[in-house]
Amino acid sequence: MIDITLPDGAVKKVPEGTTPMEVAKSISEGLARNVISAKFNDTTVETVTPLKESGTLTLYTWKDDEGKKAFWHSTSHVVAQALEELYPGIKLTIGPAIENGFYYDVDFGDETISEKDFPKIEKKALEIARGKHDYKMRSVSKADALSYYKEQGNEYKVELIENLDDGTITFCDHSTFTDLCRGGHIPNTGIIKAIKLLSVAGAYWRGDENNTQLTRVYGISFPKQKELTEYLQLLEEAKKRDHRKLGKELELFTFSQKVGQGLPLWLPNGAALRERLEQFLKKAQKKAGYEMVVTPHIGQKELYVTSGHYAKYGEDSFQPIHTPKEDEEFLLKPMNCPHHCEIYNSQPFSYKDLPKRYAEFGTVYRYEQSGELHGLTRVRGFTQDDAHIFCTTEQLNDEFKNVIDLTLYVLNSLGFDNFTAQVSVRDLDNPDKYIGNTDDWEKAEQAIIDAAEEKGLNYVVESGEAAFYGPKLDFMIKDALGRNWQLGTIQVDYILPKRFDLTYKGSDNELHRPVMIHRAPFGSMERFVALLLEHTGGNFPLWLIPTQAIVLPVSEKHEKYAEKVLNSLENHEIRALIDNRNETVGKKIREAELKKIPFMIIVGEQEEASASLSVRRHGGEDLGSLSVDTFSDLVTTEINSTLKSF
Repeated sequence: MIDITLPDGAVKKVPEGTTPMEVAKSISEGLARNVISAKFNDTTVETVTPLKESGTLTLYTWKDDEGKKAFWHSTSHVVAQALEELYPGIKLTIGPAIENGFYYDVDFGDETISEKDFPKIEKKALEIARGKHDYKMRSVSKADALSYYKEQGNEYKVELIENLDDGTITFCDHSTFTDLCRGGHIPNTGIIKAIKLLSVAGAYWRGDENNTQLTRVYGISFPKQKELTEYLQLLEEAKKRDHRKLGKELELFTFSQKVGQGLPLWLPNGAALRERLEQFLKKAQKKAGYEMVVTPHIGQKELYVTSGHYAKYGEDSFQPIHTPKEDEEFLLKPMNCPHHCEIYNSQPFSYKDLPKRYAEFGTVYRYEQSGELHGLTRVRGFTQDDAHIFCTTEQLNDEFKNVIDLTLYVLNSLGFDNFTAQVSVRDLDNPDKYIGNTDDWEKAEQAIIDAAEEKGLNYVVESGEAAFYGPKLDFMIKDALGRNWQLGTIQVDYILPKRFDLTYKGSDNELHRPVMIHRAPFGSMERFVALLLEHTGGNFPLWLIPTQAIVLPVSEKHEKYAEKVLNSLENHEIRALIDNRNETVGKKIREAELKKIPFMIIVGEQEEASASLSVRRHGGEDLGSLSVDTFSDLVTTEINSTLKSF
């Protein structure tokens, strides 16, 4: 008999060789019907894998992320089989599950496929799935595995196998199909009820542009057709909300090949939006005791060698800038924190001076590969709402909780109220990824967990997600379309104060090392604006939007009254414009709707005679005839309902 420990701590005694599915059946038949994947002692296993020792078992259904991963990976096998049957002679490479769905990289040789081929591939894949073929794993010797794929002439699988150890190689069979695979499948193909191929793209073998370019086929699948239909509707809505599309329509930002890839140019509307976001946070930061600083866009290479950033990121970043002086090298700033450490080091501090809170909207530069650039979410130059707090160990808990309060204020003011806090800690199996000693890491990780618990946050702990110099608390936001994003981060750092030899004089008159907190509620202005655009669909909160109202004179003879209305609105601190083009009011309204301006104020003979405004809200609601004072009160009330004081 062996002991199987379940996630709730319950222990089941079962005969050696019992499978995860049999464990599920012993709990309930209902659970067994829904279980599609399992993990045993942190290793993904099949639901029919015999368990030969005591350990911890987690059972997954479609509702679990790990269950979806197994479902989508299993579907990639089915799609690969369909491709082989439709296009004989192709060479399969890898087909993993991704965040939403799966892909398979294929060498099609002289064949090419496009979206017009998707229906026949989907049809073939569903025919295979309906066969209810079991997924069966089997171990294969290295010699036999190499022989199998050499006979097929598949040099890609041969290369993969050559890098594997004998005794660790497994094949997965279903129907007439065999693939090199580590495992992690659903019980059988019949569970797959809906398959949709989404796109094709080029992808170099192993991500190396010197290798053969393959065809990457992206897809997704579901256990019910209804779920696929809902997902496709969500995709259509996401296309409408794409920040690149909305950014162009609302004239917020643009890119120029002459300026360079990944370097956004902010247009007047976008610059006004950024400025308002900055002022919003600066006002809250001032109340929280932060001091604004400014640092240069470059720094000597030695600065980033000291911080550890050069060792971790130097090879993948912009190359050093050489000056006329021999051996003098500068780097474009990849991080603000080393500069802030040097600001702290510019004068001596005692324990009475701490905490010191330095904040900066600092622009940094990182060389992202061109294939990874994406609108404002992945760029090469971006501005962080960065701040670094230098405090004593006794102050750490309160300071961290204060930063949590500030971050929650930012998120709530902008409508991001659905989130989970993630405590991102080290991967204990890969210590080389991090700098610093174990004691400091343990103290930092515990400090974050303590603060999260004291603030009553709904949090999870994720191994391997820490920064190289310290653990962090990340805020994982769910947007209006149900997608998850990481926004806002707070980090505890014992490492950089040591590397920069930061000190303060304690009450004992001895020198002590401060603790450093890194924080950025927005993360970066670019990415934050992109996610805010997609979350709101461009309908920004009224307090933030660059133009709150547009005045639409009915004809040329009402323009003087329109100017008077505009002045009154500006005196009430309402941001407004006049559209006095020689166009119909109907056309002006339609264009104002496309620009997502919250209020349209129509002024004509009747309004001028009664010194009033005819107000229409974005979306079509007619608010009727209002005085300027009444309209101003309406705007103020709406702003105050979303923008509270910090």
